Amino acid sequence: MSDQQAQKQAAAKAALQYIEDDMILGVGTGSTVNCLIELLPSVNLAGAVASSQVTEDKLRALGIEIVDLNVAGTLDVYIDGADEVNPELALTKGGGGALTREKIVAAASKQFVCMIDESKTVDVLGRGFPIPIEVLPQARSYVARQLAALGGEPVYREGFVTDYGNVILDTYDLDVSDAAAMEQTLNNIVGVVCNGIFAANRADVVLKASSAGVETITREV
Repeated sequence: MSDQQAQKQAAAKAALQYIEDDMILGVGTGSTVNCLIELLPSVNLAGAVASSQVTEDKLRALGIEIVDLNVAGTLDVYIDGADEVNPELALTKGGGGALTREKIVAAASKQFVCMIDESKTVDVLGRGFPIPIEVLPQARSYVARQLAALGGEPVYREGFVTDYGNVILDTYDLDVSDAAAMEQTLNNIVGVVCNGIFAANRADVVLKASSAGVETITREV
């Protein structure tokens, strides 16, 4: 097992402390979340709200009941990973293309717990990882021109369709030094469904695993 995989498993194990019996849990998407999903049979969940079809399928395979978010209402806890985390606990997400469902579930949860390995921490978002932007198919070229005008370099994620039937523009070279401002700017482009900057819905707790163990970082209010 690689050190990185061991760290992901350690972060997932640490996340179990935030899960209570009979809870409806918000469950994210990605390789670190997959480590958590493997541990969920040890918890007596009332059900789960999945942030992607992939996660939904994995949970069903373990016999965990899937609950529609419209039925569940406000969730106590949402647990997910991230592609990048900055010192303010703002994130970039969407490498797997599930950013819109992830952001909806995060917004509907009282507490957002994010599990990462140490490679995911950055000073400024978007420098080592493009910002994924979910776009209505008809608006792809228009949105790409607007992103270029912002200094970005949008790359169409060919052959990929989101759970909602939309496309992804992975956008390099955006200035995300002010994550909240850029998140809002991208949201205001007509045709953009959602973007992968999680600043308005940043993490409340980050569980950062390293070779030295798991560090708990709590958001400053």
